[in-house]
Amino acid sequence: MAPRVRFAPSPTGYLHVGGARTALFNWLYARRHHGTFVLRIEDTDVERSSADMVTGILEGLRWLGLDWDEGPDTGGPYAPYSQSERLDRYRAAAARLVADGHAYYCYCTPERLQAERETAEQRGDAWRYDRACLALSADRIAELEAAGAPKAIRFKVPAARTQFADAVHGPIEFDGANIEDFVILRSDSHPTYHLSVVVDDMEMQISHVIRGDDHISNTPKHVLLFQACGAPVPQFAHVPLILGADKKRLSKRHGATSVTEYQRQGYLPGAMVNFLALLGWSPGDDRELMSTTELIERFSLEGISGGNAVFDTDKLDWMNGQYIARLPIDDLVQAVEPLLVEAGLWPPPSVEWLRRLVELLRPRAKRLTDFVDLAAPYLRDRIEYEAEAVEKHLGTPGLADHVAALMSSLRAVDPFDEPHVEADVRRIAADQGIKAGTLIHATRVAVTGRTTSPGLFEVLVLLGRERTIARLEQLLNFLATRV
Repeated sequence: MAPRVRFAPSPTGYLHVGGARTALFNWLYARRHHGTFVLRIEDTDVERSSADMVTGILEGLRWLGLDWDEGPDTGGPYAPYSQSERLDRYRAAAARLVADGHAYYCYCTPERLQAERETAEQRGDAWRYDRACLALSADRIAELEAAGAPKAIRFKVPAARTQFADAVHGPIEFDGANIEDFVILRSDSHPTYHLSVVVDDMEMQISHVIRGDDHISNTPKHVLLFQACGAPVPQFAHVPLILGADKKRLSKRHGATSVTEYQRQGYLPGAMVNFLALLGWSPGDDRELMSTTELIERFSLEGISGGNAVFDTDKLDWMNGQYIARLPIDDLVQAVEPLLVEAGLWPPPSVEWLRRLVELLRPRAKRLTDFVDLAAPYLRDRIEYEAEAVEKHLGTPGLADHVAALMSSLRAVDPFDEPHVEADVRRIAADQGIKAGTLIHATRVAVTGRTTSPGLFEVLVLLGRERTIARLEQLLNFLATRV
């Protein structure tokens, strides 16, 4: 049977890269095996959840190109797909578990539980619920009910060991003696994560649960709930966590963590997908650059590593640069255009001129946002000289005379193309008795304000005769102020 997998984020924040990687693994598995990818919103935490966060999660997934077959905005046979709309189902499931003897009502007050916890801590013991309410007499229960005492529902954990086969880690076993009778329905009638996720996975026919390693400790509770409900237990696959360079769990202290932030920073979605796929998974060889189609063809749960993955921003930058280098020029221009508009570097002389500029700059760009800085000298009327460039290349004695000679000569170069411009610059340098590099570097500062740029002769031809001469004239005026 084709697999059914799900990604179930909580809308208490934007789409984190860890969540995005989990969604990607589920999506790749579904697409590889012609299965169904379900998007489910776990929004039972009313105080922390928001519609804006739901929108942000959906936008992040769409930017990555991860489409879902069933979900809150697409519908499906198991709708609704937001947990806040499924509360009655969880309450009914909890009631059935009580009726079947797998769960019981707990009338313990928060104050009693806190006192028990503090007492255990003072003894140096790990606290576990003492099953006080499981031993209540019928008369005592009647008294509590008559008084309208708040009550939660706890699952009665059997003493036996709980086992499950993990597709990544192999067989995993937990001793029931170490699992307390956990709450499945709070006293306010809201479900806990354990109940809601299992009920949803049962009703939505989820066959494979692919999620982070941090859920391994939850899994025995979920296995017990599946079994108590008489439902088949899905195949579990717990994937490694993503760590920062300091080998600690990835967080804001390591920099950006939300997918939308990486979008704003100028990463291409294809590069981000490629990078995330290789965080904890390998195709079995040394390949690093893989299209989404190739990832789908090669993805398997067996290729997931049991060890944690390190988020290497330098590696992401390199990979993104490779994707920029391979992107069709028209697609690249379309991606860069809004960034230039936002920076006030608009309009260009023409669309074709912009295509030539972007093509010239792309070998130096690792992110789309790099094009803003790289393109600035070409799209502004006046040049700002970097201090380093002035210090390094504008101190040659008699430089003004050399620049003036070049200006005069360039007015007559015909045609104004790279071979003729290069020949002219080198000829003028020889006539002036200076090294060609001296005049080339000074001219680069004149037209870009910087010590580095694409090939100077390509730059001059792109700018054209009139703009090149105007910038050389600006340099002459600048040099005159330094005399």
